[in-house]
Amino acid sequence: MAAMKKYFWDSEETEYMLKVLRELDIAKHLDGRKVRNLKLFKVAEKRMKQAGYHRSIDQIRHRWKVLKTSYYSWNNNQQTVKLTRFPQYATTMQSIMDESETWSRSHGTNSGPVRIRNRPKPTVHDEETEDSEEEATAAQSLHDHSTVDVIIKTDPETPPEMDSNLRIGFIGAGNMAYGIAKGVLQSGDVPPTNVKVSAPSARNFGRFQELGVAVTHSNAELVSSCDLVFVAVKPHLVTTILSEITDCVTRKHIIVSVAAGVTLATLQGLLPFDTVVLRLMPNLPCLVQQGALLFSRGTRARQEDGDLLRSLLQHCGLVEEGPEAWIDIHTGLSGSGVAFGAGQLLRDSGKHPAQLRSEVCTPGGTTIFGLHAMEQGGVRAATMTAVETATERARELGRKSAPTATENRK
Repeated sequence: MAAMKKYFWDSEETEYMLKVLRELDIAKHLDGRKVRNLKLFKVAEKRMKQAGYHRSIDQIRHRWKVLKTSYYSWNNNQQTVKLTRFPQYATTMQSIMDESETWSRSHGTNSGPVRIRNRPKPTVHDEETEDSEEEATAAQSLHDHSTVDVIIKTDPETPPEMDSNLRIGFIGAGNMAYGIAKGVLQSGDVPPTNVKVSAPSARNFGRFQELGVAVTHSNAELVSSCDLVFVAVKPHLVTTILSEITDCVTRKHIIVSVAAGVTLATLQGLLPFDTVVLRLMPNLPCLVQQGALLFSRGTRARQEDGDLLRSLLQHCGLVEEGPEAWIDIHTGLSGSGVAFGAGQLLRDSGKHPAQLRSEVCTPGGTTIFGLHAMEQGGVRAATMTAVETATERARELGRKSAPTATENRK
């Protein structure tokens, strides 16, 4: 019992935690029962330590989960509320949930809580200053198990926080791999030492090494040392790559394909039967964390696997899950994602627009086919003519207005 003392929370500490979370606008980061921005708990940990409350991120997350569970139990008139002193926190929790509902409605979502009904308080013993031993045991269990699997199974309502031991690999060292790697590392949840990149050529290794990422020429070595692997190669190379690594893929692996046009059925057919496979379509603005990314899950991939991928990619831009039928549409229309990131990409990259265009035009790929169709339709010529015509019209209007101005001066 003494060993678990540090896992108990008193009411003063809990109230301070809620005060901090509210100041950090946790209401704006709630999606139903999920907290979308897990970095919020890191900031809360620092704020609490400054106030003398030394709690780990896992403990704060678990405490929030207990409060949230108690809130919904209380809200649904259930007799069993996890915290016997929940009435002390009910007002603050209701305020947070009301703020979340208001924010959700103003941003076009319908999720939101129902108000807590007036209920008699449960019996509370005057001498009680700490929570139950059962709750403390649960908190200690969460703290003692650090793998993503355990976090997912213990707290399915919350997107998994990155496991510090999660190892991520990229087969392919092109722009997409680099953009995703930058986004993954930006969160600080995955250290560079846990990331590895493989490619047959060392041409693009330099920029990865500047990020502190390990490099190798062996795809098999990479897969054997990683848990989640992005296959970021050209579509015509996918069959060769997957055939090369299939003997190294185990049940622990998550394989994420970034290859345009290669279906989940094809990917699953080239890998062991029970492999977890996801298909992802990002776009070039991932390089400046302004991308538009869409993914779909294979038959063996669980919701938790999708949540993990979403958490990894949250700093790459807008990340959404959808049916696989949307992937090819997104490939052709991802210009709407570029609309949010192209200007920043031009500004920050220092590259000529023509160079950026060539970087997204894989020979024989989807983008170059689309550009070819535009060229055949005379889009460039039509655009140039439109600009020239508008310019000449402006000059004509200027000339027509000149005599009037002269007459006015007379």
